[in-house]
Amino acid sequence: MKISNETKIGVLTAAAITILVLGLTFLKGKNLFSSKTIINGEFTNIQGLLNSNAVMVNGMQIGAVYGIENSMDMKKIIVKMNLTKEVNIPINSVAYIRPNPLGATSIEIKLGNATEYLKNNAKIQTDTSASFIDAAMQKLDPVLAEVANTVRALDTVLISLSSIMDPAAKNNIQAMLANLSQTSYSLTASSSSLQTLLNTQTGSLAKTLDHVSAFTGNLANNNEKITQVMDNLDKTTTNFAKLDLEKTLASLDNTINELKNSVAKLNNKDGTIGMLLNDTRVYENLASTANKLNLLLDDIRTNPKRYVSVSVFGKKNNSAPLSVPLPDTLDAPYIIKNVNDQ
Repeated sequence: MKISNETKIGVLTAAAITILVLGLTFLKGKNLFSSKTIINGEFTNIQGLLNSNAVMVNGMQIGAVYGIENSMDMKKIIVKMNLTKEVNIPINSVAYIRPNPLGATSIEIKLGNATEYLKNNAKIQTDTSASFIDAAMQKLDPVLAEVANTVRALDTVLISLSSIMDPAAKNNIQAMLANLSQTSYSLTASSSSLQTLLNTQTGSLAKTLDHVSAFTGNLANNNEKITQVMDNLDKTTTNFAKLDLEKTLASLDNTINELKNSVAKLNNKDGTIGMLLNDTRVYENLASTANKLNLLLDDIRTNPKRYVSVSVFGKKNNSAPLSVPLPDTLDAPYIIKNVNDQ
């Protein structure tokens, strides 16, 4: 039987169309020769997910994205997943979008622990929270923006520096570097001095610590004496606390009051001692009496016969008595002068 060319062309065309349809279907994640289970997931952001992208469970592909539909306001995106593996998906399982910077975005299903499973065309729970990579990128984007701004600012600074690098500015920079070198040298010297100070053998700090150690050693050696001194001090303070200070202070207060009364009596002119201390007339009378007594004594010394007559052959001395003291009496330190009543 001879087959015409037209028949051959028709058969080949039909076969090519069939293969093309099967290939496109396979690329879309559909398998026409096996049973399929479709589950739906609702997302707000599918992060670049495409048809035929993998659906994974525990790192194993169990299906592919079958179709993507969106609402008119783009607030809801329905993703249809074709499960090519015969697996039981618990009804409390959760589907996540897993972007891959080095590959295609996929859907990861985290299995729940329910005993009831999703059926064909059932709706699976979804989690639209950002993935780890998305969170890292969201935190990294501001940092990258800051780095870009810093690079631009640094470029501006370098351009400004290149424009002001005249000989005078270079000389100033050299002087600044020289000062910086001098400062570094000073810091090195200070560090050396500090090292000398902290030297464990010859440093001042070591000597001070030795002195402190010696002092504490002496305290330890004289611990018994110090204890005795402290005991004696404790006994002294105890005895002092036992003293009846209230009675002592009361007695002292009485003594002070009596002393005040005595001083008041001395200042009062009514008493004998008060008159003697405060009345000038008593003083003048005493002074006049003393002067008269001095005059009498001088007269007795000059004319003793006037007062004691023991003469056998002599006669009585009838000379006038002294009216003023003798010169040696006037020069005596006990004579009281300038007294009205003498």
